[in-house]
Amino acid sequence: MRLEVDNAAVGYGGRTVLSGVSFALEQGEVGCLLGPSAAGKTTLLRAVAGFEPLLAGAIRGDGQVLSGPGVRLPPESRHVGMVFQDHALLPHLDVLGNVQFGLFRQPRRQAESRARDMLELVGLADAGARAPHELSGGQQQRVALARALAARPRLVLLDEPFSSLDPNLRESLALDVRAALKHEGVGALLVTHSQIEAFAMADRIGVVGLGHLQQWGRAYDLYHRPANRFVAGFVGEGVLLSGRVDDEGHVTTPFGAVRSRVAAAGTATDVDVLLRPDDVIHDDDAPLQARIVARHFRGAEFLYTLELDDGQRVESLVPSHHDHAVGQRIGVRLDLEHVVVFPRETQ
Repeated sequence: MRLEVDNAAVGYGGRTVLSGVSFALEQGEVGCLLGPSAAGKTTLLRAVAGFEPLLAGAIRGDGQVLSGPGVRLPPESRHVGMVFQDHALLPHLDVLGNVQFGLFRQPRRQAESRARDMLELVGLADAGARAPHELSGGQQQRVALARALAARPRLVLLDEPFSSLDPNLRESLALDVRAALKHEGVGALLVTHSQIEAFAMADRIGVVGLGHLQQWGRAYDLYHRPANRFVAGFVGEGVLLSGRVDDEGHVTTPFGAVRSRVAAAGTATDVDVLLRPDDVIHDDDAPLQARIVARHFRGAEFLYTLELDDGQRVESLVPSHHDHAVGQRIGVRLDLEHVVVFPRETQ
């Protein structure tokens, strides 16, 4: 299904929480709504499913209006599968029965064959006779996905599907879920507040916050080409370094001048330059030095927090065999592929 959300608004308790939302998800793509808690992500997902009304705008599936002015197609008529945060497995049925539950209109042998195929797809081929409570949280989530896929939906919706799992399992399970969706050729829309899940699963990500969809695009673009300060701050790590841009687009920073596409209108303008930790390179031969004020060991890398001579701080990812102590000064330089500049905000 090609999903199109057009200028949609949703809310609850008589209050609009998200408005002006527009994006498109192509057939077979995995999309994600990423944002902080209470941003309206789940409410919008439920509106796509048909469980919540729209306050404005429209939702279309393959050109058909699912929700819009005077139209609200019931959930069972949308050909959409839903995977809930709490799995919603039926405790009185075994795993195979749970997956087979939505196939009651099919001949029994055909439904059972389809259910077994889906359990094999999610790596639980031998778990059909087990009870849901005998499974781990990650296994229960796989069963919920298998049940959603068994009915051959045109789109699968996933509401914070990995939030109850150990953080170490989330990325690997997200990759497995993505592989299962791609195998079936089914698109999906995921809601999460976890960048790890979003980056692992999604072809396109929408950052939701402050009542609006702030940016819709690939993870690479959200990280390297954020549309605004909110996206820059919410996606990935980084700091905003003070700079000054001239009318030719040269930005003066403590690291020297860098080139930006942003040009001032004939006068110098104060700006903030977004620096990701991978933009700041440890280089013993660099003329600029910074003092290490904090360090976090990440196995293959250290994340150093560095203080420049003017008091501004930046972060740098450094291979972990460069083991420097807090208080030590090290040489640093910039390696900027994407120069992202925001006008300086005044209080």
